[in-house]
Amino acid sequence: MTDPAPAPARRRRSLGFLTPGLIVDTAMAIMERDGADSLTFRRLGTELGVDHTAVLRHFGDKDDLLLAVTDRLLAESLDGFAPSPEWRRTLTDLARRVRRACRVHPHAAALVAGRTARRDAEFAGAEIVIGALRQAGLHGREAASCYRALVDVALAYSAFEAVQLTLPAAAAAGDRRAWSREYLALPPEHYPNIASVAPHLPEVDAEDQFEVALELFLDAVELRARRA
Repeated sequence: MTDPAPAPARRRRSLGFLTPGLIVDTAMAIMERDGADSLTFRRLGTELGVDHTAVLRHFGDKDDLLLAVTDRLLAESLDGFAPSPEWRRTLTDLARRVRRACRVHPHAAALVAGRTARRDAEFAGAEIVIGALRQAGLHGREAASCYRALVDVALAYSAFEAVQLTLPAAAAAGDRRAWSREYLALPPEHYPNIASVAPHLPEVDAEDQFEVALELFLDAVELRARRA
């Protein structure tokens, strides 16, 4: 009797393809497809076709990965961006870009928009924003304060909008209808101030809200610079 042929050696997939950038791409795709709660290292390993421990060689824990996702959003915002000779235009364009990146990745943005990435894209954005504020006439502590406030305004609005974009369709529709239904139906004798503007509330959309908030902030920067 002849000995049975040996089983073929199991071929292992080379891990040379696995990079931090690919992992971040996959993490963002998982979140946008299935929600932020679906992101785990085991899920990442399954999506990438590797054991989840291979992912841990690039990111020590989930928080480390989320900081990289934060920086990716900022990197997308800066892609192809060049500061304008006019400080106000620079800040306006950059804030719009941040908002646009968050709208493209709402599940990721809702989860990480409040984080401080501590990575290259964040540092590059900070350099641009602080430079524009110095160009406006703010320096030292006041420039630092306005920089952090502006970033928080842009990211807070973007995160707020991202949460809205991730709502179930019925809930989102109910929120939108409230401006043209519940607010208009309020008795003016009890809510005279609301009644005075109620017909206009449905006209205000997300673009209006963002642009007004940004313009108000930049007006305040200009006023502070004049005082300085």
